[in-house]
Amino acid sequence: MHTIITLALIAGITILILGIFLARPILTLMGAPQEVIDLATLYLRIYFCGMPVIMIYNYGSAILRSRGDSKRPFFSLTLAGVLNVLMNLLFVIVFKLHVIGVALATVLSNCVSAGLILYFLIKETDEFHLDLRRLKIRKDHLLRVVRIGLPAGLQTTVFSLSNVVIQSAINSFGTACIAGMTASQNFDFISYCMANSFAQAAVTFTSQNYGARNAKRCRQVWAWSMCMGIGIDMILIAFMMLLRGQLIRIFTTDTEVIRYAMVRFQIVILLHFICGSYEISGGALRGLNRSMVPALISVLGTCAFRLLYVGVWFPQHRSLETLLLVYPFSWVVTSIAMQTAYFIVRRRAFRETA
Repeated sequence: MHTIITLALIAGITILILGIFLARPILTLMGAPQEVIDLATLYLRIYFCGMPVIMIYNYGSAILRSRGDSKRPFFSLTLAGVLNVLMNLLFVIVFKLHVIGVALATVLSNCVSAGLILYFLIKETDEFHLDLRRLKIRKDHLLRVVRIGLPAGLQTTVFSLSNVVIQSAINSFGTACIAGMTASQNFDFISYCMANSFAQAAVTFTSQNYGARNAKRCRQVWAWSMCMGIGIDMILIAFMMLLRGQLIRIFTTDTEVIRYAMVRFQIVILLHFICGSYEISGGALRGLNRSMVPALISVLGTCAFRLLYVGVWFPQHRSLETLLLVYPFSWVVTSIAMQTAYFIVRRRAFRETA
């Protein structure tokens, strides 16, 4: 407990410092247009100031979920989300703070969610109790956390780097395209969060049953997580596709921006449920104490494949549609590899358990 929260603080402060200094070079490297780079840099630097509290929420909520408590992290994030919207309206419309207001609203709402998670942990009376006076790093605990967490962290980092390369290609189509992709990408995140929530559930309940040597329950966890995660995500995607015109007009009324956003809806968001299939199986693999396997598959499928596609295929068939197809293609490749690995590893893991 105390090693994890201390690690969250150290990681958050480190990213804060690096982010402030590297914000502009990163945007320059991504080819951000000159007319937006100053405001984008300002936004990123303010956003990075909230990294310590973001880390505390992420690490603390993972602790609560590890015991099967997903309600309080959900409550904390929901409250923070509502406050974020209200503060956006206040800072941008009333106080005319524009980009600064949006960034401040994000940071302050993250402070609320992190504060609630800390409060919940401090109020615990069992082995989940957090005592702020006992915050320190214990080497043996740190090594156990790193052994499971580092591969998953590297997977996410590399995944983000591949998205940076794709975003650089998107930037070459101009500011209207950037705005359209940014607006529609919000609905990518909604779909991803749905799938990822079931992936996190698969980690929690697979690990509990694997530790209890209950192979049957492990299989049931995977099956139910896949059915519910993909099924609910498909319903959500169908709803967003049906109302995509109205939804995108929440962000913009510019016809050119809307046109670009519709392209992303039709190619990326429509097929986003495929992403859930490999996320859930990857979560089940981590629950079986095999964290390196899903990390390697994701690095090859969602990073190496995308870099090869953007570097080789896209320049020869240059269009926004061609570029966006990299997402569903990489999801299919990664999903096939992840399902195959899951069944192979599960068979071996259950044989070892028996």
